Amino acid sequence: MKCWISVGLALAVAPVHGQSIKEFWQTGLKDASFTARVETGNQRELAKINRDFANSYRFKYTIVRLKEPFKLRLESKVDDTDILFIVNGTKRMVRIPRANLHQRENLAHSPGKRQTLVDFGMLAPSLFEDLFKAKFVRNDRASGDAVFDLTYFPNLDDSSRNRIWVDKTKHYISKREWYSQNDGRLLASFVYDNVKEVNGVWFPTRVTVRNADNHVAGITQYEGLKINTGLADSLFKVD
Repeated sequence: MKCWISVGLALAVAPVHGQSIKEFWQTGLKDASFTARVETGNQRELAKINRDFANSYRFKYTIVRLKEPFKLRLESKVDDTDILFIVNGTKRMVRIPRANLHQRENLAHSPGKRQTLVDFGMLAPSLFEDLFKAKFVRNDRASGDAVFDLTYFPNLDDSSRNRIWVDKTKHYISKREWYSQNDGRLLASFVYDNVKEVNGVWFPTRVTVRNADNHVAGITQYEGLKINTGLADSLFKVD
């Protein structure tokens, strides 16, 4: 009996061997395009996350184009005002012709402002070259998903953190928690579901956002998903 107790204790205190994030990204993802349409946007609950995040839900729809590595183009309209938003590497451009606004910004030292595939529930090798470091936390008992903490490289001077749950079969982010760099508190959680396979890539098509009070703040649907259509680099020019 003592032998079995000793074995049990040894197993209980044995270190958890980490898994590599390399096992969980989809190398087949080259580009994606879809329309992000807001299904629900509760401004009161969204404002508890932060004001900029709440404002993003005022756009009822956004045409989204993504291309690896680190290329993002968003086009939307509020009332009769067109808005164009492009991120290419560490450069960001915002153009609002009606307001005579054409703004460029270098985000090399502001990683938190760089929207990436993680925001859309996806992973890719480029994210872990000089932006994110991934630390294995555990395997989730309920879902079996692998849980990782994503932090920025130390030289980027941003202590904010994302904890992600990654589906071990389809390799997309099923859940994400976003923590503040100021005080480490939970800002919001995101659940990605309605996953579809397009051209061999699994991609979530709905995201539900909850604030720190666990109240649903917004739900967005991704419609007309296309994968690997060969989006031109010219779509992402910021000059």
